[in-house]
Amino acid sequence: MKYKLLGIAALAVVLLCALLAAAVEAEDGPFRYHQHLEARGPEAGCDCDGSQLCTHLPLVIIDTGGVEIPGEPLDEEYGDGETGFTTTADGADMLSARISVMDDETRNHHPSDEPDLETDTLIRVRGNSSRYFDKKSYLLRFTDEKGEYEDHEVMGMDAHYEWALYGPYLDKSLIRNYMWYNIAGEIMDYAPNVRFCEVILNGEYQGLYVMVETITNGVDCRVNVSEPVDNTTSTGYVLRLDRGSENELKNINNFTYYTYRIGQLHNFRVNIVYPKSGALTLELADAIEQDLSDFEKTIYSFDYDSEIYGYRTWIDVDSFVAYFILNEFTCNYDAGTLSTYLCKDIGGKYRFCIWDFNSACENYEFVTTEPQHFELQNTIWYLMLFKDEEFVENVIRRYHELRKNWLSNEYLTNYIDETIAYLGPAIDRNFEVWGYTFEEYRPLAPDSRNPADYDAAVDQMKEFIAERGEWMDEHIDILRQYGHPSKNKKFNH
Repeated sequence: MKYKLLGIAALAVVLLCALLAAAVEAEDGPFRYHQHLEARGPEAGCDCDGSQLCTHLPLVIIDTGGVEIPGEPLDEEYGDGETGFTTTADGADMLSARISVMDDETRNHHPSDEPDLETDTLIRVRGNSSRYFDKKSYLLRFTDEKGEYEDHEVMGMDAHYEWALYGPYLDKSLIRNYMWYNIAGEIMDYAPNVRFCEVILNGEYQGLYVMVETITNGVDCRVNVSEPVDNTTSTGYVLRLDRGSENELKNINNFTYYTYRIGQLHNFRVNIVYPKSGALTLELADAIEQDLSDFEKTIYSFDYDSEIYGYRTWIDVDSFVAYFILNEFTCNYDAGTLSTYLCKDIGGKYRFCIWDFNSACENYEFVTTEPQHFELQNTIWYLMLFKDEEFVENVIRRYHELRKNWLSNEYLTNYIDETIAYLGPAIDRNFEVWGYTFEEYRPLAPDSRNPADYDAAVDQMKEFIAERGEWMDEHIDILRQYGHPSKNKKFNH
């Protein structure tokens, strides 16, 4: 009995140590900050005399001295061929301005408050199709008194010098990017951090915005730069599959571009996002080009599924699986062709990073989800990954896991409702400026898809999530056809 009791006691000690270790690991591990759950809400109401804007959200004030921000498209209609963009009077792409951020979670914020952050910044209009929206989004690059880039923490997010100030316009629910970036941050190793805020530009209220980390060399993304050694990539880097860069040094002639697998129909290109232009040399660009091409040659070879030589030696499989599921679940079909980011650490593997859910969840101008189907397995890198049965099974297994938590109907519906409750009166303030869009800006076809008001915009997204989840639950197994040996005899050993 004595030894039995000692054994039980020893087991209890082991279990206690395991629980403590797990607690320490959870405390030290990654934690996704969800602003609507953690920050001060609107419940306290206005705490001033009502003579100026009073908001529980962070407040961003931008002063350009009345000078027009560059980056506006020079033609009036999107898609009429190549276009140029406005510049400053001296021909620069970005304008020097002053930015102030009020972000004290213990109180409301007003334009007259002492800023918690005040700095010089470069600013321009950002986006592709979104440049044509009435409500602009902006790229910010913080600078010091010498004009050099300077990192600053913003609204509790890690210090960076480059930020995207995204203005929801096409997304009349206002929350798509905030919601899906945060959920991706729970599912993947990294997703850009985001914070809601309200913006005043040159004294005029602009509405609700989302401050977003850009995908560069942030602490979380863990991309570090050093000089190449012997024409190899001794550097981390970020790539983007999109329309390419105006800087030809950044556009790479990778294997799939060279072999006409991308780029020929819509001029898609892979370009180097990071290192930035100032740190990018021809030798480093060539090394990155070769690195990506070596990966692509691997997945388009007979050894694509080899344990020793195949894709597993090149990619973080969990990242590629999660990226597929998130973008398929939301029918975010820019992914795989546009706004598609790959990160690679020094000595690490390729990881996807999500970006831009503006058109997701049935918000494209054209219908993408009738009949319901899967799409991303046909895109450049997934085309070969889905020929491997093991990869397909990983996708199916992970999908079923996520439907029990982060992608369950209950979790997503609650997330929407809680976020809207957090935004509170900021929603009405936003639509005091942009409410005309419910009648005058109706880009979705057929016209019946355009929401008549804010409640309809939210209901539309909720209905999509329920329908899409139900369809994927019933049909996720059909992905097995792409990896079945009978379909891939010529690729298998």
